[in-house]
Amino acid sequence: MENLSVLKYPLTTEKNVKLMQQDNKLVFIVDRRSTKPEIKKAAEEFFKVKVLKVTTSILPNGKKKAYIKLAATTPAIDVATQLGLM
Repeated sequence: MENLSVLKYPLTTEKNVKLMQQDNKLVFIVDRRSTKPEIKKAAEEFFKVKVLKVTTSILPNGKKKAYIKLAATTPAIDVATQLGLM
């Protein structure tokens, strides 16, 4: 799967902003068929960061949400600012 088709769009809720600040995590809606290694590779290549862990969940509306934990060397807030989320 292509990197650009894996990550669809970021989620910016109050809870997700708190995760960015406290746990250094980004939250994205991703393609339902994408795997954790594909999500990790797409995030690392697109944002030029080191990803430590990816956890996913399927939402009741059928979408797939990915929690992407970044290495401590790159704050998630900086990546969110580059995306124009903050």
